[in-house]
Amino acid sequence: MHYISAEGLTKSYGINPLFSNISFHINEGDKIALIARNGVGKSTLLKILTGQEKPDSGKLFIHKDVTVALFEQDPHFDETKTVLENIFDTNHPVMNVIREYEMATESEDGEKLADLFGKMDDLNAWEFEVKVNQILTKLNVHHLEQPVSNLSGGQRKRVALAKTLIAIGFDHKHTLLMMDEPTNHLDVEMIEWLELYLNQENVTLLLVTHDRYFLDAVSEEIWELERSNMYVYRGDYENYMEKKAARIESEQASIDKAKNEFRKELEWMRKQPKARTTKSKSRQDNFYEVEAKAKQKIEDNQVQLQMKMSRLGGKIVEMKKVYKSYGDLPILKGFDYSFSKGERIGIIGKNGVGKSTFLNMLQQIEAVDNGKINIGDTVVFGNFSQQGLVIKENVRVIEYVKDIAENFPLANGGSLSAAQFLELFLFTPDKQYTYLNSLSGGEKKRLQLLSVLFKNPNFLILDEPTNDLDLPTLAVLERFLEDYQGCVLIVSHDRYFMDRLVDHLFIFEGNGEVRDFPGTYTQYRIWLKDNEKKENKWQALEQHKSKGQSTEASIIAATNEIAPITKRKIGFKEKREYEELEVEIPNLELEKEQLTLEMSDANISYDKIEIISKRLIEIAQTLEAKELRWLELSEMM
Repeated sequence: MHYISAEGLTKSYGINPLFSNISFHINEGDKIALIARNGVGKSTLLKILTGQEKPDSGKLFIHKDVTVALFEQDPHFDETKTVLENIFDTNHPVMNVIREYEMATESEDGEKLADLFGKMDDLNAWEFEVKVNQILTKLNVHHLEQPVSNLSGGQRKRVALAKTLIAIGFDHKHTLLMMDEPTNHLDVEMIEWLELYLNQENVTLLLVTHDRYFLDAVSEEIWELERSNMYVYRGDYENYMEKKAARIESEQASIDKAKNEFRKELEWMRKQPKARTTKSKSRQDNFYEVEAKAKQKIEDNQVQLQMKMSRLGGKIVEMKKVYKSYGDLPILKGFDYSFSKGERIGIIGKNGVGKSTFLNMLQQIEAVDNGKINIGDTVVFGNFSQQGLVIKENVRVIEYVKDIAENFPLANGGSLSAAQFLELFLFTPDKQYTYLNSLSGGEKKRLQLLSVLFKNPNFLILDEPTNDLDLPTLAVLERFLEDYQGCVLIVSHDRYFMDRLVDHLFIFEGNGEVRDFPGTYTQYRIWLKDNEKKENKWQALEQHKSKGQSTEASIIAATNEIAPITKRKIGFKEKREYEELEVEIPNLELEKEQLTLEMSDANISYDKIEIISKRLIEIAQTLEAKELRWLELSEMM
């Protein structure tokens, strides 16, 4: 089914167009990711498709049976109503009875619940109520009776996402779901669940996201807005990068050719008399077309920036037996760590476990309850916080940066002016004279990041730096951080960003426990899933053994119950070990049974009992080790 057709859409703010004369089609089942720099029209295009804004010119056709749903970066609520009332704001019998059911469940009103059971049955609402409950639980949306005005920014985003998913889940037969940065303020488990949910629901999707793993998981096509044009790429993000590089190379060759032609035509123009023939008039018109093409500039987001940092001394940061709690909620319990030069550490954990508090204590913004944090004399922190940019009224971008410093010193002895540094971070000369309050949310984040780096810190602390940043800016930041010589501490839910930049993790597991994991984020997730799989197998094995089955039968039953994890090819030596274990485990089990029978003999001597007891202990320990090894090897078979 044909959902949307657009022909020649153009939209401008001021003299510069966001996009010009773009055309596209969206069909049922399409899953599209929209990419562009902040401030060039992504959110505006989504609002045009919902009718919130009008294009300057062009035609837009939306099928009469299609509902367009938009999840926005800055959600809007009725601030006078509760969370529940905002989520279920559709006047439909099924939605109304589920709203009442959720209210009764939250208040534990047994009498009301009993009355609602019949209504739920009559309306066949149970299946959808299960889906509603899953969405609310997975997105950690609780306390539904509180006013929405009391929510934090992250809570508002999750409530808005729950509202959107519930609405399309209720009736998504012909719905185009458009999502503007849906993964902001979600932890990793929520993001992975959202990926699975969107794929299971088979929605038609138009997505704006900076999360490249999420993009690859839920989209099949990438649209890019650049220099007022739209470019379409089939496939994943890696394919997009390859195809874009080839396109830019081709365009650059075309521009170089136009420059050569422009020089020749410019010489001809200068020699010609003012009175021109029709033929020369035609050549004159062509001259201006060639000039426009020759003066095109292709954005190059490569950053080569050697900072002149303060030298880090032998002591950087030492945390010794640090304790911190908020009331009954422990954040750290005896945390010890000494930072080394050039370390790149990622911090992950669910929302509310104390990641931001840890960063504040590190910078001595918050005090510890017990323990010590010693900071080296040469350490200069650069803090990119979630609080965002402090906006000054009637201040232009260039003035804001010059208030920090006029020049940025380089390691080679040179320097960059404030304007040159701004250009490195994709602020064009025109944009540099824009007032701060006119910047988009992503542009403010980009300026905040730039202002942190402009101070030349040697210990960078980045708290969710990827939220609201566009992919081109993220590419700039990643290349910069790859060459950065100082220490970097990153809190982020962006898995791609973490994999690329850190190789060591602090995992905040809750209740004050922090795991020190030597590896990338993806390696941690693989380790976590492998451990979970082994734990499930071990529990299943113990359950079968408790039913009186032999060890061999228990292993077979447990293995059949648990789906195999991703396998690697087993080697000859491991295969031989596996075969030997299949013989050794039943033999040990048989010996254990025989010794147990001997122990039950009434005429057995005390010395014999002592010998058998020691052997039974040895067998139990050996069996446990061999069974665990058998489980590990069985996963590779």
